[in-house]
Amino acid sequence: MRAPISVIIPTLNSASGLAAMVSTLFEGLEAGLIRELIVSDGGSGDATLEIAGDLGAEITRGAAGRGGQMRQGAEMAQGAWLLFLHSDTWLDEGWSAAVISHLRQHEQAACFRLRFRAKGRPARIVAGWANLRTRVFGLPYGDQGLLISRALYDQIGGFQDIPLMEDVAIARKLKRRLVMLDGVALTNADKYIQGGWFRQGARNFWTLLRYFAGVSPENLAKRY
Repeated sequence: MRAPISVIIPTLNSASGLAAMVSTLFEGLEAGLIRELIVSDGGSGDATLEIAGDLGAEITRGAAGRGGQMRQGAEMAQGAWLLFLHSDTWLDEGWSAAVISHLRQHEQAACFRLRFRAKGRPARIVAGWANLRTRVFGLPYGDQGLLISRALYDQIGGFQDIPLMEDVAIARKLKRRLVMLDGVALTNADKYIQGGWFRQGARNFWTLLRYFAGVSPENLAKRY
């Protein structure tokens, strides 16, 4: 039986952390979960593509924008399940067991619990809010990854080619057909450290509210 999961990673000048990120996937390879690794690049000017090639990834190229990049990566994927991961998101040890359990029990989509690769109370509070938002409203961050069957992905129309809010848009399409795995995604905290934990969190929340109010992703991206 072929391994079930195609891992799809959108990249843009991701050379500095790509190898470390992919190394966290090795336990899934050993567990027989991963069929292929697809890197969907948005025009990197660094060594991203060389590193991706050395890691054995299939590579597709297109315009920058995570929504479009993930959509393009999904188009070439062969797996019965798709796992979308940002290039700065590491999967914590033990994630493969959580995924195996999900594949045995569910046809729903799934995401991981969020944790930042940073210490301190602000990091815990912001991650806690993201996880609460996921449980209550079914709206995870893209940093939490998305595990979804090919059939369900095609049924809902997949990722939209939009410059921002592609993660929220697909979560809304799922209409709560999404659960949180008993596994952790560790994401980069640089944006929060540079912008201020609560200031960046408030900015993200305000952007989300404006999106729900009908502001287009294109207009939101101009101000983000």
